[in-house]
Amino acid sequence: MSNHKAILAIAKKTIEIEAEAIYHLSSLLNDDFSKAVECIRTCKGRVIISGIGKSALIASKIVATLNSTGTPSIFMHAGDAIHGDLGTVQEDDVVICISKSGNTPEIKMLVPLIKSGNNKLIGMTGNIDSFLATQADYILNTYVEKEACPNNLAPTTSTTAQLVIGDALAICLLELKGFSSKDFAKYHPGGALGKKLYLRVGDIASKNQVPKVDIKSDVKSVIVEISEKMLGATAVMENNKIVGIVTDGDIRRMLNKFDNIYGLTAKDIMSSTPKTIAVDHLAVKALELMQAKGISQLLAVDGDNYKGIVHLHNLINEGII
Repeated sequence: MSNHKAILAIAKKTIEIEAEAIYHLSSLLNDDFSKAVECIRTCKGRVIISGIGKSALIASKIVATLNSTGTPSIFMHAGDAIHGDLGTVQEDDVVICISKSGNTPEIKMLVPLIKSGNNKLIGMTGNIDSFLATQADYILNTYVEKEACPNNLAPTTSTTAQLVIGDALAICLLELKGFSSKDFAKYHPGGALGKKLYLRVGDIASKNQVPKVDIKSDVKSVIVEISEKMLGATAVMENNKIVGIVTDGDIRRMLNKFDNIYGLTAKDIMSSTPKTIAVDHLAVKALELMQAKGISQLLAVDGDNYKGIVHLHNLINEGII
């Protein structure tokens, strides 16, 4: 077998082992899982998640997922907790301890301290007979038959199982709380994801110049307006109302059609059915409309009032695309 084929075979075997383990997790779900979700949902404090080694890394990721979906959470390293960081845990907090074996020295020291504070303890472990499991109020069973590591040593399948159970917790809590896309945007204001969820047409249009000409404006005035405002188009107005749009494409078509453009006005070359979008619509909706119509600009409106132009390049610059 060539190195290429050998590498692919190892990768496929790893994925298959982990996929099988994840599929098996659903059969391990029981009332303890439901009770753990309800415990977290109704708690007045935060979720403190602790672990050691690779489980600590998974704990950090679960914390991030819970925070981003509306469940306040804090990571507490099990080793640090028994050396001063236990003060992180407050009276109304729920604690989740993650440990494959459930019997590490740090966990054995930490669990009694948590229990002495009367905090609810959720144990996430692959060993339901472990110290952690016997002390926990609720057990999240993450048992896996074997690691993907050929020596059955390196945490691989077991940490994947922990991650999946953490995601299951987060999604259950998200749905029970009715966490919406608007809520999600509130916790993700930065980057392309956040902008797709909260950036509105008006936010973009307000940053641009507002090109407009009167319906009776001569062609030179139209060309100058388009050139100066640098949006590739201008709205055509009559009595402060939009009656059309002239784009770069309209200018090119005019030059192909007429040998003499003297005397032509905006009315002669405009498109009389311009595509508009309300300023309170999401910017991603503007992108969808542009793609559907095969255009690069939309006139932004607030009711009957013209507010400016949104250009495809604006959306690209904002990271919407």
